[in-house]
Amino acid sequence: MMSPAGGRHGRVAHTLGLLLGGHVRAGRLGVVYAAGTGFVLARSPDTLRAPDVAFVSRERAADLDDESGFVTVVPDLVGEIVSPRDALSDVKERVLAWLAAGVRLVLVVDPATKTLHAYRSPEQVTVLHVEEPTSTRICDVSDVVSGFTFAVADLFV
Repeated sequence: MMSPAGGRHGRVAHTLGLLLGGHVRAGRLGVVYAAGTGFVLARSPDTLRAPDVAFVSRERAADLDDESGFVTVVPDLVGEIVSPRDALSDVKERVLAWLAAGVRLVLVVDPATKTLHAYRSPEQVTVLHVEEPTSTRICDVSDVVSGFTFAVADLFV
């Protein structure tokens, strides 16, 4: 059982969801899910995870029969927001679990350090750090979400 997230965590997660969701909806690229949505990563034993934001491509979403329960397809992209109480080892464990399940890209956003880590594999990690609110660092995830790029600084306004 997880305790509720703090305000900064919720604000950054919502902002990432808005940026991603607007782009996905406009291009009819798939489905974006909000925090609290459960995804089944494995069966026997069941492994369930709930990211802060998730994107399922139109192709993967076609395999969904019933969304009244937990989502049974693996997302293409997952966004995880680091909370002040998160241990680095716990964050890394979540990233590795998502990647092992077949997630193509895991975005880990740390509001405290204004840093974004984009994991395409355990070895392939891009790190973007925002030193000033006016930074124009761009996160390009168009290989997973067609045409989607965003300024990392926009996550922290």
